[in-house]
Amino acid sequence: MSNEDTPRKRTPSAAKSGARKSPAKATARAKTPAKAKTPVKRGAASRPAKSAAPRPSIREMSGGATVTDPAPTQPAGTFGEELLRVEHLVKHFPVLRGIIFKSKVGTVQAVDDVSLSIRQGETLGVVGESGCGKSTTARTVLRLLEPTSGAIYYNGQDIVKFNKDQMRRLRREMQIIFQDPFASLNPRMTVRSIVSEPLVIHGIYEKSGGAKYVADLLERVGLNPEHGNRYPHEFSGGQRQRIGVARALALKPKLIICDEPVSALDVSVQAQILNLLEDLQNEFGLTYMFIAHDLSVVRHISDRVAVMYLGKVVEQADRDTLYERPMHPYTQALISAVPIPDPQKERDRKRIILEGDLPSPLNPPPACRFHTRCWKAQQICRDVEPPLEDHGNGHLVACHFAEEAKVL
Repeated sequence: MSNEDTPRKRTPSAAKSGARKSPAKATARAKTPAKAKTPVKRGAASRPAKSAAPRPSIREMSGGATVTDPAPTQPAGTFGEELLRVEHLVKHFPVLRGIIFKSKVGTVQAVDDVSLSIRQGETLGVVGESGCGKSTTARTVLRLLEPTSGAIYYNGQDIVKFNKDQMRRLRREMQIIFQDPFASLNPRMTVRSIVSEPLVIHGIYEKSGGAKYVADLLERVGLNPEHGNRYPHEFSGGQRQRIGVARALALKPKLIICDEPVSALDVSVQAQILNLLEDLQNEFGLTYMFIAHDLSVVRHISDRVAVMYLGKVVEQADRDTLYERPMHPYTQALISAVPIPDPQKERDRKRIILEGDLPSPLNPPPACRFHTRCWKAQQICRDVEPPLEDHGNGHLVACHFAEEAKVL
């Protein structure tokens, strides 16, 4: 029998150093600190060894590179400097007629003069009926759609003026989670390929550490690393959305736009995804623009809320102010539809029912676009468009007859 086939018993201390080492040498070797392995880095020579941690953070894992997360400098409930500011954003889609010789016959005014801002670490909720321009605003902010006019300032720079190469570099800091977790994932790619695709596109995926980085990402969003070998159709809706979250986190962005990320999920799964998003925000200092229909969901996750109607922002305020003291009639009608978990209060309160349907953005009403459905509408509402004015403490309202009302 060869030496390799002969079983040997070794003590744990001799497993690496060998059983024949002398006590003096073993003592000297024990006093010598172990040399840390230098991880593979992107464009950097070396870094000091880090102390052991239960799980490396996402900002420590990309190919072994380390990005130090800044320590929180503000107390809970406050936010950093302004990260994103949108001024007078307009996005119109031409309506064409003909096949060979096309002619313009109209314009869909999907987004019309939208202004908003988001600070570092904040969550801005955007609510409104279907077709009011929420998703179009989000995609235009990312320049997935080119704006018709207006300015988009990210870290003080107007990205509308950025060329293709500048936008490509900026994509690493601005990501999106799409509404449909199945349609947004390539069915021909494995989960590992989907999550690593942003790294490959930006040329920062390394074979030495890329697989481990993807596995750590999947584990961080609540999936098993073994799931990387599977395809999207093998997962449930909530698991597919977690894959979308992992893909959005892959490039370590500062701003993530959540385009109705929980609207296609069950209520129990919605709570899991919302808790995951909040945990990731607290851990990595992320900034969210959160779009949703469910007002209860928006109230749970948002710090400030903007209400859109037919391509315009009609009211904007912090979460508690807007839900407890809404001033625009449209906001009051929306909040009156939110169920109250108190049978007596639910029976006693009066629901505000809007008459008529949402007008077409192809031919929106003049002046105040809500006047065709508003119970307060007068002639001035049909003749003069109300500006978005501050009614105190950053409570912006676009209404000639704005007044507080308690509807919850």
